[in-house]
Amino acid sequence: MADSAAVIAAIGLGGNIGNPRQTMARALKLLQARDDVAIRTVSKLYRTPPWGNTDQEWFHNACALVETTLDPHQLLKVCLEIELQLGRVRTDRWGPRTIDLDVLLHGDFLSDHADLTVPHPRMTERAFVMVPLADIAPQAVVNLQSIADWSSEVDSAGIEALSKSGDWWQDEA
Repeated sequence: MADSAAVIAAIGLGGNIGNPRQTMARALKLLQARDDVAIRTVSKLYRTPPWGNTDQEWFHNACALVETTLDPHQLLKVCLEIELQLGRVRTDRWGPRTIDLDVLLHGDFLSDHADLTVPHPRMTERAFVMVPLADIAPQAVVNLQSIADWSSEVDSAGIEALSKSGDWWQDEA
């Protein structure tokens, strides 16, 4: 995609029902198949403890940088459609899920709107976001601090890398 209106956005991926690695790979491939989104880089895949509701299976998490001509609301809509396509059912907040796709950052866009908050709310408090995001965008700045600095400040106890690189998703069926 060679469009001057394209921006770089960061998307968080996670899941803990079924085969999260495979489901997350399918989500990335569905994004990549679009004409208005191009995957630029993907973090390593991580196994992370549950957050919020801790009485559930551990999660798999990763982050991706995408180049897109979609505005933030359109990108969120695409992410929600992919979640539905991959079997996401929204029940409990912070509960188990097959797939979760969050728009974390979208260029310089800032919004505190009810349907879309960017940067994603509380992302800087969550190691399952900051650790993979630091793999691919350590110098990006959120709330006047780099992702690398935020990542070093969050409690990353228990987080385990499941892949050596960000190409883990390309080999999944």
